[in-house]
Amino acid sequence: MGSTALSYDTWHADAAREPAMEEGHRPLWRHFIETIPETDLSTREVLDFGCNRGGFLRLLHALKPFRRGLGVDIAQASIAAARSLAGVVPVAYEAASDLTAWPDSFDIAFSYEVIYLLPDLAAHAAGMHAALRRGGVYYAVTGCHTENPLWPAWRDFIGGRTNAPVQDRSPDDYAAAFVAAGLEVSVRRFGYDGFVPVPKDRGYYPKLTDALDYSAVSKLLFRCVRRDP
Repeated sequence: MGSTALSYDTWHADAAREPAMEEGHRPLWRHFIETIPETDLSTREVLDFGCNRGGFLRLLHALKPFRRGLGVDIAQASIAAARSLAGVVPVAYEAASDLTAWPDSFDIAFSYEVIYLLPDLAAHAAGMHAALRRGGVYYAVTGCHTENPLWPAWRDFIGGRTNAPVQDRSPDDYAAAFVAAGLEVSVRRFGYDGFVPVPKDRGYYPKLTDALDYSAVSKLLFRCVRRDP
């Protein structure tokens, strides 16, 4: 197991809101899974970094079954929930803040709206490079960056709702960290084009078009490949 020195119970300061957050992410996770070009994961070892309650891996296995999966998160109560919800899906969940315990272990890795919370992005990128097998791919999604028009307001709004520290980074900052770690990096807009629920909480989206533009335009999908010489 990796270090748990940096840990908390749940991402959300109000733990009761975690299940609703997971449910709200589900259509976006489905789009994420359908967007990646890999179609057959039946022989793949899969990682979800920042897995929270484990919902992404459960959905991934339902849509694109994989051989084995691991979810890691520093939120202790969330990991406990993920274990209780795992069912028969071939996954394990560990409380960890880094990937040093799993060198050369994964064929494909995912993170969804996690990297903007990491205090040391360079260490994360290096750890992900080491955890991937040669030819392995890491997909990282985030819309929390300084080129998102909503970010100036979100910085404080999200910071007041989460137990994790919020970081200020641009898309170029993310790409530079992955490139410096030796990963081959490409990026696209997340491009979600499904129905977006009308927000009841206008703290995130003051206007309805903000909700549409965030998931379609501001949210980015990075593809990082380990290609050793």
